[in-house]
Amino acid sequence: MDLLLQDLVNGVLAGGIFAVVALGFSLVWGIMNIINLAHGAFVMLGAYTAFVLFSAWNVDPFVSVPIAFVVLFALGYALQRFVLNVVVRAPILTTFLLTFGLALLIVNIVLLVFHGDIKGITTSYSGANFSLGPVTVAWTKLLTLGAALLITALMQLFLSVTKTGRAIRATAMDIGAAQLSGVRVAHLYAIVFGLGAGLAGAAGALISLSYSIQPSMGDPFVISAFVVCVLGGLGSVSGALVGGLVYGVVEAFGSQYVGTGVQDAVALVVLLIVLIVRPTGIMGRAAA
Repeated sequence: MDLLLQDLVNGVLAGGIFAVVALGFSLVWGIMNIINLAHGAFVMLGAYTAFVLFSAWNVDPFVSVPIAFVVLFALGYALQRFVLNVVVRAPILTTFLLTFGLALLIVNIVLLVFHGDIKGITTSYSGANFSLGPVTVAWTKLLTLGAALLITALMQLFLSVTKTGRAIRATAMDIGAAQLSGVRVAHLYAIVFGLGAGLAGAAGALISLSYSIQPSMGDPFVISAFVVCVLGGLGSVSGALVGGLVYGVVEAFGSQYVGTGVQDAVALVVLLIVLIVRPTGIMGRAAA
């Protein structure tokens, strides 16, 4: 029972990261119908942003989170406005290949700048933990979960109460009606892609506290984001959170009781079961 509780806690703590990674991926996919394969590269850039700030100026990675968000938002906005916008109406395979090419380009640029050496961030609290009965909780992971929940709540608030957020939701529901209402879709799509990249960058800054940093580190998170989006419900902020937490718990139990090499397979089996029972995902809404 003690081991079961520890795995549950570890899964929930990891699930916050998966939720933030998937949230940006879900926004771009659900609103723009683009499966962004460069999302993992954005996560990696966020981690390197935190690493550079920590190495050069001793900036705490949690302080780096909003900085990484702004830097990656600017990059994502520019890429969408001047590159992806040219093919945004093209078949999904075209944008699929383009984002794959962008991912390769970004990874290779980082390789040229930082080389392939594995890097890491070690803070004064990196090894600190506390106990709750039989369960041991690392402060780093607990604070990361708190930051992930805060980011998710802020994104939900942004989409619900701001003019831009309401325009994004309206465009997702009916792009034609949104255009008739005066929404500049090209600009809005650039904002959405920027938000997706910014959230990936914020997630990368958080991930830098618990994972090693190297150019290909973002690749596994693309797969995780895909599974979480489908599991929780495409385009849903609450769905990304619930899906991320479920994915984290399933991966933790899979790693413990099945094996560290096949935990992703266990998560995919759970995904298939959820889709059979509820094809729109846990929090998704069925089409009218």
